[in-house]
Amino acid sequence: MENPKLNEIQDWWNTKIIDIQPGIIRVRGYPIEQLIGSVSFPQMIWLMLRGELPSANQASLLEAALVAAVDHGPQAPSISMARMAMTCGVHINNAMASAINVLGDVHGGAGQQCMQLYHEVAELENLSASTLEAARQVVNERLSNKRMIEGFGHRFHPEDPRSDRLLRIAEDAVQKGTISGRYVTIGKAVEAALREAKGSQLIPMNIDGVTAVIYAELKFPIELARGLFIISRSVGILSHAWEQSQQGERIKGPMPPSVSYRYDGPEPRKLVENSDEQ
Repeated sequence: MENPKLNEIQDWWNTKIIDIQPGIIRVRGYPIEQLIGSVSFPQMIWLMLRGELPSANQASLLEAALVAAVDHGPQAPSISMARMAMTCGVHINNAMASAINVLGDVHGGAGQQCMQLYHEVAELENLSASTLEAARQVVNERLSNKRMIEGFGHRFHPEDPRSDRLLRIAEDAVQKGTISGRYVTIGKAVEAALREAKGSQLIPMNIDGVTAVIYAELKFPIELARGLFIISRSVGILSHAWEQSQQGERIKGPMPPSVSYRYDGPEPRKLVENSDEQ
């Protein structure tokens, strides 16, 4: 006899991802013991997020994007956050959580925002605009409203050394039929439109721009671009947190003790005890 209360309880955490029973673990229907040793970590990410296993070529392209974004040195706020946290005596999970929590719209969100831009170009393209013209419209609208064109240019690298390699891998995937190439074309069109708008100044695609191309080509939802970046950057965060823990330093702030911050407040003054007598 059906028990409505039991059904309500079982539906409380309804999931299509995993089925766990005594002695049984199935991920998206696959027994975990069959997946172990048979699928790669990128394939497992895809299975968890998408519900089906990717082809070998799809997994290889996803893996290339994940590898490219693992780290960008201690000058990246998330990495420095992890290192500083470790010197405060916290555990490695605390340091990783602290670092991941600063991956927001400004630091960590560029790939997702660039992917949104590409989709806007694609929507205009669907309205019979050429790819370049659609890119011009989106770029010019953003520039006229003083909005960032995420995914292009880099504050540190004149040309991001990761971008060309990733773009060539994506182009090879187009030749293999793994992806359509639509967003490869859109990414290049945005770069061209941005160059036109800036008076022939090249503002090349950066890591966020190319990974946005790849995630869009692989048909990941826009919101997952940030999550995929965080999975990738977590490797760098873990590595730096561990290295810092081995160095034995304590309470390490953002600047060495020999370098002070600048104080711009009031000149030294005395407290007047009775303000009525001032």
